[in-house]
Amino acid sequence: MPPFVIIALVLILARAIAELWLSRLNQRHVCAHEDEVPPAFRGMIDEATYRRSVDYTLAKNRFGDITGVFDTLVLIAVLFSGVLPWTLGRFSASFGTSIWAMAGFLFLVGIALSLPGLPFAWYAQFKLEQRFGFNTTAMKTWVLDRVKGFLLAVLLGYPLLALVLKLIEWTGANWWLWAAAVVIAFQLLLLLIAPAIIMPLFNKFTPLPEGALRERLFALARRTRFPSRSIDVMDGSKRSHHSNAFFTGFGRFRKIVLFDTLIAQLTEPELESVLAHEIGHYKKRHVLKLIGLSITSVFLAFAAIAWLARQEWFYRAFGFEHQGGFVAANVVPAMLLFALLAGTIRFWFSPLVHIWSRRFEYEADAFARATMGEAQSLIQALRKLNEKNLSNLTPHPLYSGFYYSHPTLLERERALRIAA
Repeated sequence: MPPFVIIALVLILARAIAELWLSRLNQRHVCAHEDEVPPAFRGMIDEATYRRSVDYTLAKNRFGDITGVFDTLVLIAVLFSGVLPWTLGRFSASFGTSIWAMAGFLFLVGIALSLPGLPFAWYAQFKLEQRFGFNTTAMKTWVLDRVKGFLLAVLLGYPLLALVLKLIEWTGANWWLWAAAVVIAFQLLLLLIAPAIIMPLFNKFTPLPEGALRERLFALARRTRFPSRSIDVMDGSKRSHHSNAFFTGFGRFRKIVLFDTLIAQLTEPELESVLAHEIGHYKKRHVLKLIGLSITSVFLAFAAIAWLARQEWFYRAFGFEHQGGFVAANVVPAMLLFALLAGTIRFWFSPLVHIWSRRFEYEADAFARATMGEAQSLIQALRKLNEKNLSNLTPHPLYSGFYYSHPTLLERERALRIAA
């Protein structure tokens, strides 16, 4: 077995073992606090609801263990069984190695690899979420969501793949720079048009009705100099009782979006504080920083793919033939293998990314507190959201470090009270 294959297998198994260990660590930590509501949360949540939050957390963790093991086994089978080079050989023999054929190969492999996860997605929605009273998705809606996602991938993703592969022949050794630039431009275009074109394909957006809440939220937008032409309500209850708020788009396409479930759960001051938090992300330039991180990641990814595409040992390790030259058929295996292996590497860097993300949340909370002139509205909103969503109130610190992009409720409350 080639050395790199051994290294890749060890890294994949190490990640799987680490995920299982972190899950068990978190489950034990949650169970240690399951008998009674921790002192910090007494008066915020009753015993019955807290017990349900513990059960929900444990159920999700255990289900995550099963899906994680299954995904690892599928990944190992796909990478090391020889099925990928065999499939590429048969596909090339039948359809050739043109740009459109190679893009089709990548696209179809991506679709095929997503199919084993569908039963798990169905179970999570219609069994696990249903058991805890969150699911409101009809089977028709669930199926239509996936059909729409597939059609969007055909209409947008397939031509993009073909263009990226064509750039290899057009630009030679520097193809990866041009490919990264094209992908980034495509992502920015999606950010621009998604609120007006793509998101309405999945959810209904209606203007927030005239009234005290609308006036209050627009007054907040004016007070914070947040440019927004509309505040929309999204029918989140169509799929789940979970709630959220966000803004999306740029310029004249920017939208402030509130889930209808959020409006039903929070008071007007609490909704204002949540929106102030979201505006804080904009004012602190968190969105631009995250876009910058995404741009850097895309360039690094394509640089890695271009380097791997020149390494014969890398191709041989996974059973592919290295043809040489700047042709799409030679780069396609590197793209595919990189996509399959990237998640394993990314997992080990997730704590660093989450440290950065949590710092953004603290800054947005601080902005909301300063804008509101008090912290209690945001604290109450966060408490209600954690209660209604049955969030894990006692995660193990190491588990939250790997998986939580937001600070825990207790950490956010402590920061808000100290600064108040």
